[in-house]
Amino acid sequence: MNASRFSPQELRTRLGSGLLSFPVTHTAPDLSFDEAGYREHVAWQAGFGPAGLFAAGGTGEIFALTPDEVPRVVRAAVASVPEELPIVAPAAYGTAQAVAMAADAEAAGAAGILLFPPYLVQVSEAALVAHVRAVCAATSLGVIVYHRANARFTAAAVATLARTCPNFIGFKDGVGDVDLMTRLCHGTADLLLIGGLPTAEVYALPYLELGVRTYSSAMFNFIPEFALAFHRAVLARDRAEVDRRLREFVLPYLEIRDRSEGYAVSIVKAGMTAVGRTAGPVRSPLLDLGPDDLADLAALIESAVHPDEARTASSVGR
Repeated sequence: MNASRFSPQELRTRLGSGLLSFPVTHTAPDLSFDEAGYREHVAWQAGFGPAGLFAAGGTGEIFALTPDEVPRVVRAAVASVPEELPIVAPAAYGTAQAVAMAADAEAAGAAGILLFPPYLVQVSEAALVAHVRAVCAATSLGVIVYHRANARFTAAAVATLARTCPNFIGFKDGVGDVDLMTRLCHGTADLLLIGGLPTAEVYALPYLELGVRTYSSAMFNFIPEFALAFHRAVLARDRAEVDRRLREFVLPYLEIRDRSEGYAVSIVKAGMTAVGRTAGPVRSPLLDLGPDDLADLAALIESAVHPDEARTASSVGR
């Protein structure tokens, strides 16, 4: 194992200090990994000062990357950003695969692990806790669990993990269970809580009232200054500004996103295309936005995003 630049506690503090970026994974026309394009993109994102960058996450299409590609994506991210920006790598699928991915991520120089739900199977709470423990034991990096789909944790399970796994540092919520999040906010003071519902900006202000100060922003990919300004307005509890940005951009964006299953990821790459920073097509089984949907998204960005927040995105292209 290589020593990370961040202890688990340092990583928890750093990730909680600002907005989190979940970059897309660039693809060439033949759907191979476009490493050069990806490296340029994560370096460009780093220039806007995210608190952390999550490589090959859900927005990064981990579900469509091959086992050989995930380590390439992680290493490309680590090599493309300043040392002070933590890269969080994925661990996924079955326990043996997740353990191997966590160990490889540490060897690659990642600062932490985002643990995805175990693949396909429905498991008991005890089995889910054992799965997380096995990954935590395989690495000295800080581990964040992703609460979604078949990986639904109770407050008791989270408390058990926090008590028994020193490097269990974070909980990313992709379910929207307000009862659970309230319990965690009031019962696990040392745990980093991350808003992780699709288009997390929609829930950012109410989640802040629970105590969740950061979230995963897919919009950071194509309108980073808008995403950062939105986050600042949330932290300032500037309801008028948050409501304005929701009304003018985020909610119309959701209307386009909801036109088809799978668009939650596809629309992010479409946003990249709309601002002149194409990241290539999504991989099967996803489909790219149709021409009309892409045109509507481009028009929305043009009309609703402040010129200073859109110009930066389109003027720093490759």
